[in-house]
Amino acid sequence: MGAKKADLMRVFILAGEPSGDKLGAALMAGLKSLRPDVRFFGIGGDRMTAEGLDSLFPMDEISIMGIGEILKEYSALKARIRETADTILREKPDVVITIDLPEFSLRVAKLVKASSDIRVVHYVAPTVWAWRPKRAQKMAAHVDQVLALLPFEPPYMHQAGMDCDFVGHPVVTDPQATQQEAEAFREAHGITGPLALLLPGSRRSEIKRLLPVFKQVAQELHSIHPDLTLVLPMAAHVADSVQEQVQEWPVKPLLLHPKDDPQGAQKRAAFRAADVAVAASGTVSLELAASDTPMVIAYDMGWLSRQIIGRMLLTDTVTLVNLVSETRVIPEFIGQACQPGPIAQAVLQTLADPAPQRDAMRLTMARLGKDGEAPGLRAARAVLDRLAQAQT
Repeated sequence: MGAKKADLMRVFILAGEPSGDKLGAALMAGLKSLRPDVRFFGIGGDRMTAEGLDSLFPMDEISIMGIGEILKEYSALKARIRETADTILREKPDVVITIDLPEFSLRVAKLVKASSDIRVVHYVAPTVWAWRPKRAQKMAAHVDQVLALLPFEPPYMHQAGMDCDFVGHPVVTDPQATQQEAEAFREAHGITGPLALLLPGSRRSEIKRLLPVFKQVAQELHSIHPDLTLVLPMAAHVADSVQEQVQEWPVKPLLLHPKDDPQGAQKRAAFRAADVAVAASGTVSLELAASDTPMVIAYDMGWLSRQIIGRMLLTDTVTLVNLVSETRVIPEFIGQACQPGPIAQAVLQTLADPAPQRDAMRLTMARLGKDGEAPGLRAARAVLDRLAQAQT
């Protein structure tokens, strides 16, 4: 990389998953608009590469989830962690920005801080408000600043001794279908009555556990609402599994396959056209809120995970719309409560009176930064402002 030039800002930026690649690309674009002299190196995917990143190695080498998978690939991951830290220590960038993926990112940060005073910024705060609050204290030993996606997160990070800035959630900049596109979707599929989305998640473990429950929910809803159309958008890597299982359903949903919708236009139109959704827990609740689609959240996990998470959970809701809006209007059925009958009843109640949810969803989007400065630009400004403060 050569010697550092006085007039050149050099940033090491690291992401290991598609969501992180998206955040990283927006942050890079923001930094370039504020500091045209910035240069990047690090690890990222196609979006970050398009913004000017020369990736140290392919991002998917570190995109590993689950304890079993991490143990299986531990030696290779450990080598990549060491290689990444060594590159940072050798090149001495002005700032290191790690994005999510704490199992990898924070190990790199720890090695960097052990041998240097290079500033480290971590993008996406750990969910210490939900469980394992001591993660913030451990992180503070080798992270200087956190960029938070949710407005209630900064106090947790400040308490642990880190700078933290709420920079907005990327969902507020995601493209949304127009009303005309929603109507065209309904017309194309002959949908004249109510439309319900089924969103059982994108991981194989979620599909395996939730699809049988969603099947029974679909049957109960259809018995009461025969004119109800069910639509199930599929994630690419689980589409074959979903199709195979749904073939046996007595009430078959309309399946949206990503290979027929590479730009996601049909999925966006379905979200906008839907009257209600039954969805797995996660950021999908924010995607539904962005499209103004009322929802019921349903999620289950293995027995051991139920016991561990049940004992460690610090909040009475896991749905982000409830948390951000400071309401509890989104019904959720988690763990043992994930039963078809109550879920179906909640769907019917939501169809009958969606107004409280819509109010909470609009408040959520406003609090996440809708119609304000783009999150990537806010994040870039926060990085530069804190860096300037640290250098004075």
